[in-house]
Amino acid sequence: MHNHIKRLVESAEKESRLIIGLMSGTSLDGLDIALCDIRGCGTTTQVKVLQFTTCEYPEHVKEKVRQVFAKSLVDLEYLTLLNGWLGNYHGQLIVDTLAYWGIANHDIDVIASHGQTIYHCPAHQHKYSEFGNGTLQIADADHIAVATHITTLSDFRQKHIAAGGEGAPLAHYGDYYYFSSKKEHRLLLNIGGIANLTWLPKNCAFSDVLCSDIGAGNTIMDAYMQRHFQVMYDQNGEVAKSGKVNQALLDSLMAATFIKREMPKTTGPEVFNLALLSQAQTNSNTDHLSHNDVMATLNMFSAKVIAEHITLLSSYVTQVNEPVNVYVSGGGYHNTLLMEKVRAQLSSDYNVLSSQALGISPDAKEAVLFAMLANETLVGESTSVKGESKQSQPITMGKISFPD
Repeated sequence: MHNHIKRLVESAEKESRLIIGLMSGTSLDGLDIALCDIRGCGTTTQVKVLQFTTCEYPEHVKEKVRQVFAKSLVDLEYLTLLNGWLGNYHGQLIVDTLAYWGIANHDIDVIASHGQTIYHCPAHQHKYSEFGNGTLQIADADHIAVATHITTLSDFRQKHIAAGGEGAPLAHYGDYYYFSSKKEHRLLLNIGGIANLTWLPKNCAFSDVLCSDIGAGNTIMDAYMQRHFQVMYDQNGEVAKSGKVNQALLDSLMAATFIKREMPKTTGPEVFNLALLSQAQTNSNTDHLSHNDVMATLNMFSAKVIAEHITLLSSYVTQVNEPVNVYVSGGGYHNTLLMEKVRAQLSSDYNVLSSQALGISPDAKEAVLFAMLANETLVGESTSVKGESKQSQPITMGKISFPD
């Protein structure tokens, strides 16, 4: 047996595993690194986040990624070169982080790398009838494994698509395994560049879980702030607070086709971007608005999309006539104005809380979820995915890259 295969078997047979989860989202702000101690698998999963940090990307790294990010036409040579370069860069960030934490690489069982999404393209989003769903993540895992000397699992989304899914959201699996409850109805809301949610009714089976992207989270607000205010994001919603919501523009934004699609569904910044805003302003004759008023409207747009999709789940709620706890994660949780508006638009049936109440930092949750997916690859049973036929089939996600 090859030594690396033997090591994976030994890791799978251990009582607990040390797994590093990596996440770099559509905000392009940096690499989240979560060191997790994971025991069990499936619904018996127990997770302790031992360490967490976000390694912020310097501007030259952000600029490299922006050249190919969410664009239908890119320089193929540049993309090919960036794939390996970014993998090695992520690897070096892990090496430096482990040194800072005082942890040896041989103590880590595996790394779980999401990669950097460059383009997400479900079938409803493109014009090529002969093709189905597609997605592309870069930061090649062979480069991470070689740089860190740690076996790396990656590219989790491709198996989901190969089995008939859209490649997202993958939170469905970890959310059910770790966060489902026998005592309360839970709704897990993640507000990253794109907002997504997972519905976990009390005592649910896996087939009861609904997980879906729902629309813009921070992505348009961040892009607008970067273009017009030369800062990465609207801290605490301060710029939006100083503006006034324009109803005509808000209505035009809410007319976006994706928002009316039935859940589950997926999307990305390929749809929710400044081009969508520009078209909405043209359609509503609001090109004259001040930047502050536009930000106020974009903030309300994200809040309204979130609240409306949560309320769409009320058919589940009214059947049991019990409150639902909404646990929020992602960078959007720190936008106090956005959270105020979400709360204001929800009925008293919903209690809005931080995911920290469940023991997971709002900033760490997605990186932790990928560590959990890697754990399932090692020791779990196959998960399931519903394709176009709506029939479930078992899958095991993730490709394995050895360090030599």
